[in-house]
Amino acid sequence: MTSILVVEDESSIRDAVRRGLTERGYAVATAPTGLAGLEHVLAEEPQVVLLDLGLPDVSGLTLITMIRAASEVPIIVITAQDDDPTMVRALDSGADDYVVKPFGTDQVAARIRAVLRRTGRAAEPSDPIKVGDLVIDERTRTATLAGERLDLARKEFDLLLALAQRRGEVVTKRELLAEVWQQAYGGTDRTVDVHLSWLRRKLGETAAAPRYLISVRGVGVRLVEPGTG
Repeated sequence: MTSILVVEDESSIRDAVRRGLTERGYAVATAPTGLAGLEHVLAEEPQVVLLDLGLPDVSGLTLITMIRAASEVPIIVITAQDDDPTMVRALDSGADDYVVKPFGTDQVAARIRAVLRRTGRAAEPSDPIKVGDLVIDERTRTATLAGERLDLARKEFDLLLALAQRRGEVVTKRELLAEVWQQAYGGTDRTVDVHLSWLRRKLGETAAAPRYLISVRGVGVRLVEPGTG
């Protein structure tokens, strides 16, 4: 189970993030101050730190530097400060990603999965995922449909896997950009649309006649078993 430390002084936000991530299968610890967070990092070695910049005892930017002096744990900044200079300073100080408040738990979970992959700290690949006649095997990075192997490009497989890991759920295009393309601050929905179109073709479907990939207009897409969407 992936261990997460949330360093946030506002109790309502801290509790909401803890509850949301716990419901998604993470082991979550919290700290209301920067120094308490640093102590937890040194003692417990969490796999990811979610860090607010506006802490009461020490600057979040300073805390990033302090953590970096002792640990390579991935750090995702969570803050209401959305200006470019602050974002750049956080990343230059050693943060791995940046999420602006308000945010949804699904978005944060997607960023966690993406940063774990980028830093080589992701959990061991799971067993093959079966959705109808579609089988996605993360270990071998292969997908088959009715027993026939699909010829998928790397990003096509990553996109299919990201949707399969949350099968039945609507995944927004912004979440897919963050998780599959690691484009937390840039990129366009068109990137996702093009790859979805290619993926649909290989699954033998179209946007007008979907079987596995169900688009939710203005929201995102979900992977379902044919006939249940």
